[in-house]
Amino acid sequence: MSPHPVTARSRSSLYLDLIRWDRPAGWLVCLWPTLSALWVAADGFPGWHLLAVFVLGTFFMRSAGCCVNDVADRDFDKHVKRTAQRPVTTGAVSVKEALGLGAVLALVSFGLVLTTNTAAILWSVPAVLVAIAYPFTKRIISMPQAVLGIAFNFGIVIAFAAVQGSVPAVAWWMWLGNMFWVLAYDTEYAMVDRDDDLKIGIKTSAITLGRLDVAAIAVFYLLFLSIWAVALQPYALGAIFYVAVTVALAQAVWHFTLIRTRTREGCFKAFRINHWLGATVFAGIAGSYLVRAVLTN
Repeated sequence: MSPHPVTARSRSSLYLDLIRWDRPAGWLVCLWPTLSALWVAADGFPGWHLLAVFVLGTFFMRSAGCCVNDVADRDFDKHVKRTAQRPVTTGAVSVKEALGLGAVLALVSFGLVLTTNTAAILWSVPAVLVAIAYPFTKRIISMPQAVLGIAFNFGIVIAFAAVQGSVPAVAWWMWLGNMFWVLAYDTEYAMVDRDDDLKIGIKTSAITLGRLDVAAIAVFYLLFLSIWAVALQPYALGAIFYVAVTVALAQAVWHFTLIRTRTREGCFKAFRINHWLGATVFAGIAGSYLVRAVLTN
């Protein structure tokens, strides 16, 4: 007998909650650097196939990561105000269900990569392994946000591999710069839960940095934008790109005003709006290539 329609809808709703469907900021901060790398690697628009692969692949892999994360943290999340009602934590979704859903999503993402080339496929393997390992590093590493950065940054590496069949130096410079952006926004995120994390023994960059957290975040933003600006200078992207970087820097200053008093509300808002900073930088890159294409035709 098929499940009652209400039950089916409720399961779907729980699964959507599990993958943070209503909170897209988490996957958008992964998407914009990946698309930026895709445009640079392709010297402009990469084509609809690769665009679809990386947009969908980013969404599915981040969603799979949420499933693994919630299973790994289920005993900790019940003690944190912001996460206490997550489906796995409350028992509404079983560990087996969550891992099963995560496995399906990861396989779908891997299937998308299989439509590209050998280099991209090979780089996707360590990407998955790091994504799985990240939730468990919060118990042993003082700044697990760095591991998260490695996981999120694989999109840049795989994008270059998919387009060029190799990973050039500029990709690694973009990788390094983006690492500092991840440290910035995920430290803001960690500041929201700092009091709870101290009680339950979770390690985060917000705890490790202590009273230097706000200053460190400002430096992280500056390093991110500076490294990308210098690394992409040989590509002569033009004024549009540098205007975008300036606008992104202004957003970073706004974030500083939100987090300087270290309130939960201010820090969480700063994290949630970070995807606009990434979108701004991507718009500068894509816009520069678009203008170049128009002027040369």
